[in-house]
Amino acid sequence: MLTIIKNGEVYAPEYLGRKDLLIVDTKIGFLEDKIDKPSGFVDVKVIDATGSLVVPGFIDSHVHIIGGGGEGSYKTRTPELQLTSATLAGVTTIIGVIGTDGTTRTMASLIAKARGLEEEGITCYVQTGSYQVPVKTLTGKIEDDLILIDKIIGVGEIAIADHRSSQPTYEELAKIASAARIGGILSGKSGVVNIHVGDSLNHLKLIEKVVDETDIPITQFYPTHINRNSHLFQAGIKYAKKGGFVDFTTSSIPKFLMDGEVKASRALREMLKEGVDISRITFTSDAQGSLPDFDSSGELVGLKIGQISSLYQEVKDSILKEKIPIEQALPVVTQNPAKILKLSQKGTIEPMKDADLVLLDKETLEIKNVIAKGQMMVENGEAIVKGTFEN
Repeated sequence: MLTIIKNGEVYAPEYLGRKDLLIVDTKIGFLEDKIDKPSGFVDVKVIDATGSLVVPGFIDSHVHIIGGGGEGSYKTRTPELQLTSATLAGVTTIIGVIGTDGTTRTMASLIAKARGLEEEGITCYVQTGSYQVPVKTLTGKIEDDLILIDKIIGVGEIAIADHRSSQPTYEELAKIASAARIGGILSGKSGVVNIHVGDSLNHLKLIEKVVDETDIPITQFYPTHINRNSHLFQAGIKYAKKGGFVDFTTSSIPKFLMDGEVKASRALREMLKEGVDISRITFTSDAQGSLPDFDSSGELVGLKIGQISSLYQEVKDSILKEKIPIEQALPVVTQNPAKILKLSQKGTIEPMKDADLVLLDKETLEIKNVIAKGQMMVENGEAIVKGTFEN
């Protein structure tokens, strides 16, 4: 099957101008100024992308694909992610994680769900473990998980600075990072340690102590929720200027924003204004995770669910409301996570890379078409491929 996308303006994510693309099976075959339909070929689909921007498929590297939550007891366990929730949001690559509940949400289930999403048409990897320390792995060792299990590319999300964490020590976090680093090196994977950072004023101090007192580089860690409050955000600016990665969560609710959470699009503008290198910043949705609201004594007073649709909404707000250039806003959900996670086939539009593409309306930036590994998943804003149990 050959597909030609003609007359679109390509952001790869850097601006390349008007280009044609030829998709060959699951890959981008050619990217040229003009590609004509080959003569003698019957099965060639031509997509006229006039009036559209062609951008890389979005990467969401923090999704509770088997559900999360449970902070309000069993009835508050959140549901699994459905395929079209991702594709309608332009997401073609997902990294699955387990959060607070490392008992009823297991690594075996996480990997099975990842494989199911891949069978349905998108790319999915996972991190090993959950909030808890010691890390609850699949094989019994972090290194073995990374080396032997293809779908496992890192560790996390390990919780720090949070009343729900295992209160890990500096020594425990250093051992986790060391094991992840060794496993990553030996398997050719990123081996990053995805860190959930809570509301505590301890902020990123535990990570910084490991970096300061061991040989483990700051890039071994991938902390998320950096925009959850203003004081953590300020600590995140300093951390990023030291060379660390910072991830902003796009799922939110009005109350969180009223209580001081920094909206992801505004957080991006502020970090760029402070001189943080754009390559250090990513967005993730925390989709299907619970958004619990605790009072000052730690009692649960409210609960919502993270939405994967928030990922691109915040990118769009970055462009339209915060006036960040498209080529600066797009990398936080394309090129940057691909580099951090060593997903060499993802995040950019280049020949021989995976054909993961999103077509956006040039004026409104609304999602029109989504292609994952060469397959049209969303056409004219409608999901044409649905998950196994979706109506």
